[in-house]
Amino acid sequence: MQMKIGYQRFATFAVAALALALTGCAAVVSNAASGFADNLSAAVINQTDPETVRDGAPAYLLLLDSLIEGSPDDPAILAAAANFYASYGAVFADDPERAARLTERGRLYASRALCESFEPSCDWDGQTFESFESSLTELDESQRDVVYAYGVASLAYIRAHSEDWSALARLPHMEALLNRYLELGDTDAAGTIYTYLGVLVTLRPPALGGDFDKGREYFERAI
Repeated sequence: MQMKIGYQRFATFAVAALALALTGCAAVVSNAASGFADNLSAAVINQTDPETVRDGAPAYLLLLDSLIEGSPDDPAILAAAANFYASYGAVFADDPERAARLTERGRLYASRALCESFEPSCDWDGQTFESFESSLTELDESQRDVVYAYGVASLAYIRAHSEDWSALARLPHMEALLNRYLELGDTDAAGTIYTYLGVLVTLRPPALGGDFDKGREYFERAI
């Protein structure tokens, strides 16, 4: 038991020391911090043992927060943190209130990342669907990563806030955004995006824009 407690204290100290070191790096070398944040997010999402992620991820959520404190306007760090918070909140947060908080932070980070990279998105929350859809044509390949982070974080947020009609009203916006993402040419993520699109149009009844035939087409393309 003493050995276990000693190990836990050492692990806590090591994570804290690493967080402090990386915070300093973020303040001095933004590119290094961006690369670390992005690689960390990818490593966690690709981890084959879910329990390892469940147990270890909270410390790294705080670590990513610390990187953002050091580089608050870095789109790459914000996008990586958005992916991480959204994924963890959607998959591992059993408590609905906790899932709502985590996915809200993920969406906030994603919004900031996209706003830094694509100025028209800064006004999306107050726009009509028509204005939103029109602005998507201005996106280009350089914004692809932050668009992906925004889409994933927004979907996780909507799922965790499904009792909020204002959140559900954003589903058509996300369908349009993800279709625009596909137009930007990221074939590596196409299967994932088509799966998201299939879920989007089959979760809603036809009266709210649901389309089961279109959903089946999306799922088939994902496969």
